[in-house]
Amino acid sequence: MSGMRPRPITALVAANLRRQVKDRVGLFFIVVMPILTILFVGMALGGTSGTGAMPVGVVAQDSDPVAAALLRELAANPKLEVHRHDTEDEMREGVRRGALAAGLVVRPDDPSLDLVTPQGSGSALAARSEIDVAVGKVSAVREATRAALGAGATPELAEKYVSAAQAESGDVAIRRSGQGADTPTGFAYTAPANLLLFTFINSLAVAAALVESRRIGMVRRALATPVGPGRVLAGEALSRFLVALSQSLLIIVVSRLLFDVRWGDPVAVAAVVTVFCLVATGAAMLVGALVRSPSQAPAIGPPIGIVLGMLGGCLWPREVAGETLTTIGYLFPHSWAMDALLALSTPGTGVGAVLTEIAVLAGMATVVLGVALVVFRRRALALR
Repeated sequence: MSGMRPRPITALVAANLRRQVKDRVGLFFIVVMPILTILFVGMALGGTSGTGAMPVGVVAQDSDPVAAALLRELAANPKLEVHRHDTEDEMREGVRRGALAAGLVVRPDDPSLDLVTPQGSGSALAARSEIDVAVGKVSAVREATRAALGAGATPELAEKYVSAAQAESGDVAIRRSGQGADTPTGFAYTAPANLLLFTFINSLAVAAALVESRRIGMVRRALATPVGPGRVLAGEALSRFLVALSQSLLIIVVSRLLFDVRWGDPVAVAAVVTVFCLVATGAAMLVGALVRSPSQAPAIGPPIGIVLGMLGGCLWPREVAGETLTTIGYLFPHSWAMDALLALSTPGTGVGAVLTEIAVLAGMATVVLGVALVVFRRRALALR
């Protein structure tokens, strides 16, 4: 590397970036489209930054002991914001409009509860999980009270026994795991999802510029100069990496300012985004080396990017996709990067918690970049 002077690389990078800036359609998909997608999809997934309480509508009568106990449990949960409604229609309308993450109907003397949730909503899945916990606690208390009364205890003594049991159970912490557990909602989910989705898609799409460089003879002229193939490869790869990294940084800053998205530890987020951009750069170089015309790159890039994004949970929460598709998704970088960014959004999570994801992404970047550079080098040398 000591013989690789930076000036030719810098000139090649500057020329590529100038061409990218002049492409207004490309800039629209790099700058505007991701922000619009985050806005609309984030609103569909709850429209919150993921740090606020989820609004839940309840139709119930205070005179009913089950309803009263359930309302106390729901109100005590800091993740929920309980809204009382007089009628089911009013509550269902709130769910339909997206004002409520979920709705619950508790009818007197009816052991069945009606849970109303919109389909495919991450907020709804999270709210349902919290409601299930509250219902489970109320059910456990009623069963324990019934057992105490059946054993001959007076109502006052049964209440005392159950209260003591509840106090002891407070020392037991439940750690939830599995798909959907503690998954951020709203903008907190869709911002990292669209960062990965659009960074990868646009990287493949701008591979058209690499094909154009070959078509107009820019690569051939560079190889005709004393500049070696290594510098040409470095310049082309660095150009694609800077575009991907700039788009990622833009999405992070704008989502933080407009949607209050908390990304977490900046060092860890930078590490995850950097290795993911390296994977996207390798994919762009590979596409740019293999396709024959500039129109082929944007034709195949978005479909590939969308499919990989779908498998990685970038289009909708992975718990909606099912176990098989989720497992297949871990063959590709989006799932690993998504896991890391969602984990980092939890306060207090540092780089140590996502070292596995970073290592896997770094390995993928090494393989994809290595293959891409070998293929591109062969094509470039064939032009001499």
